[in-house]
Amino acid sequence: DPMTPTAIRTVRTGRLLHITIDRPGRMNALGVDDLVALDTAISGAEATGARAIVLTGAGRAFCTGADLTAVTGEEPEVVMDAANRVIRGIVSAPVPVIAAVNGPAVGYGVALACAADLTYAAESAYFLLSFTSIGLMPDGGATALVAAAIGRARATELALLGQRLSATDAAQTGLVARILPDDQLAAHVEAVAGTLGAGPRRALELTRRALAASTLGHLDHALERERAGQIELIGTPDFAEGADAVRAALAFARSLSAVVRPLGALPG
Repeated sequence: DPMTPTAIRTVRTGRLLHITIDRPGRMNALGVDDLVALDTAISGAEATGARAIVLTGAGRAFCTGADLTAVTGEEPEVVMDAANRVIRGIVSAPVPVIAAVNGPAVGYGVALACAADLTYAAESAYFLLSFTSIGLMPDGGATALVAAAIGRARATELALLGQRLSATDAAQTGLVARILPDDQLAAHVEAVAGTLGAGPRRALELTRRALAASTLGHLDHALERERAGQIELIGTPDFAEGADAVRAALAFARSLSAVVRPLGALPG
């Protein structure tokens, strides 16, 4: 519902349910209420008559993970449980889920993208597991999802060093199914979603479940390990320092944009 106070916007067109993370001013960072709304949208998709789900972001980002300004006051268990429900919901959804990664996927946003059955990325997109830089560990099942897609060696490099993976490299390593020019991503995803939406529902469901069982059999264990580890890390001085630095940088960026915007309107 476009009137919802969360960042999650849903639109059903024919057999397709489009779910958009719509908080471009925050690069589509998610609060707990957003995670709950996202889980509700995914779990209720089939009941709306949808036969496929398209997940994307508004503006220039796909999703940049948790909104630290929104989740800092929440109990860590509440945040982690809400985040994990979304990932479990995507992987176990009765209809195919396609992620259209229209821009940066950072932190939990990487897990969201990789949990989908099919992940397509715009050429300008990139993937970044930025957790250790603020004293945390990857979550959302990323330790299983990313490793299953690109192997332990590359996954470890991304997770420990926080290296940015370009869309081109993501396609070459197998993190995404394909990359498209930015202006062709939406049309390609619509075509694929249309094909899936018109396909044999039960055959697609059983095929998806078999693929998930073969490649993501340890996902539940990964989610539980990440939950326990993240709850521990959220209480450490390293995270407090890292979170303060991120919030300060965000505040500076907002103040800078407030100055630049009126200056940009001045006649040259």
